[in-house]
Amino acid sequence: MNNRLPLHILSAATVLLFAATACTQDDLGGGTLPEGEYPLVIRATGLQAVATPASTRATVDGNWDGVTSVALSVGGTVKEYDVTASDADGYKTAILSSDTDPFWWTSREDITVSAWWPYGTTMPDVVVKADQSTKEGFEGSDFISAEAQTVQFDHPMLEFSHRTARITVLLKPGDGIPSVTGADVSVTGLSTDNGNPATIETYAPDGDTYEALTAPQTVKANTPFIQVDLGGGTYYFRPHSDVVLAAGSRYTYTVSVTAKGLELAGCTIGGWTDGGGESGTAEDLGYFIQDDGSYTVYNANGLKEWAEAVQSDLSLNCTLTEDINMTGKEWTPIGNSFQTYNGTFDGQGYSITGLNASSLFGGIGESATVKNLQLVDVELYESSGGTAGIVTNNYGQVIACSVTGKIDAFSAVSGIAYANQGSITACWFDGTLRKNESGGIVNYNFSIGSITACYWCANTDKGVYNNEGGTVEATKVDDSTVTWQTAVGGMNAALTGNDYQWKLGTDGLPVLQKKQ
Repeated sequence: MNNRLPLHILSAATVLLFAATACTQDDLGGGTLPEGEYPLVIRATGLQAVATPASTRATVDGNWDGVTSVALSVGGTVKEYDVTASDADGYKTAILSSDTDPFWWTSREDITVSAWWPYGTTMPDVVVKADQSTKEGFEGSDFISAEAQTVQFDHPMLEFSHRTARITVLLKPGDGIPSVTGADVSVTGLSTDNGNPATIETYAPDGDTYEALTAPQTVKANTPFIQVDLGGGTYYFRPHSDVVLAAGSRYTYTVSVTAKGLELAGCTIGGWTDGGGESGTAEDLGYFIQDDGSYTVYNANGLKEWAEAVQSDLSLNCTLTEDINMTGKEWTPIGNSFQTYNGTFDGQGYSITGLNASSLFGGIGESATVKNLQLVDVELYESSGGTAGIVTNNYGQVIACSVTGKIDAFSAVSGIAYANQGSITACWFDGTLRKNESGGIVNYNFSIGSITACYWCANTDKGVYNNEGGTVEATKVDDSTVTWQTAVGGMNAALTGNDYQWKLGTDGLPVLQKKQ
């Protein structure tokens, strides 16, 4: 596709002057023309009209409406030419002229002409605006030029082309997302050469179409490129290969927002109006924020985002919607003995695999609940005290949670909670506790603590190592003949009102599943 925009230059010889003089072009010959009689008048046509939101200005959408002047350069001299456009043809044509200081034809010899918009005494660098969310910001980021082109007296013409690259994002609702209205879309990961912005807020005056203009550059593969903020969630598209943002090219990304992130339906790359390109799946930060501030999390990055946010608000709820692999990820336990977590953490039966820290929670408070969660293949260690799989110090409720793996500490260890002054219901542990002073479920169960329908299978004979007056009911600690099979029944009996239940998996171990 041709992305160049022709501007036809007509001298007064072809427009007006034949009526004002008896000379013909044949009479003029190839010599010197009378000084001051043949002004250079430009008829501008050919700007491409494209299907984009209405009322965007000027060269961006193929018309001269709102453009008042351009710069023309001949022989190193730059002059400002006025633009006169008519709505008779939708501002698709315009007359460029100067009543005060025009260029003059001095002979019929070819001349070299450059022109550009926006006007300046020199051709400006392409430096677009960071905030293109307004009409003025978007329109003010366009640059066009016709550089060092030969212009003939008898057939004067200039072809203009865009100096920017154009990015269009067509946003659509996908599975689990009824509407994308109100989304904020940005283009990011950009070069800052010549003072250009690294991130651009896009223009979206109508519907779910978002536009941005950038300086020509290359965006490297796997770099966050298109950012979508919707409903408290943040999503990124990372291109699978380098994207060369070429001047005069347009890149149209059709993106569906789903409950699990972005899906790239397709990308067209080519002319200012069309082309052909890339498809794939976009990446995201792995979480949503609900209206009440609660987090819905479905990958390791999302869990870490919640963990960072909860440091400022220890009541932020978190709900898992997928199994999460934390292998190789750093983790700082949430809360401690003095600043406890006070929200609800609902695993919804999903697992967190490969946690490598001292515990998942340092401390949970009286109003907190951790439930329906499976920690799988943990590798936990605490160098200065005791620890446990789910929580070090429990003052709240731990319901239907399981832990497998290895737990070690400077002091005592346990499978579910190190110290319990709350309630622990229908939980189990299967793994290795690397201390003599250890409890399969709890190390210290204080007088206000309760443990109900729990089971363990570990290298310890005790489910509770130190029972300091708390209650322990229907667990293996009271009956050494309890097996996995009978333990599952006992745990389910304790889950009245819960949406999840334990079932025996193919490996003979309990698996937490949603009730049918």
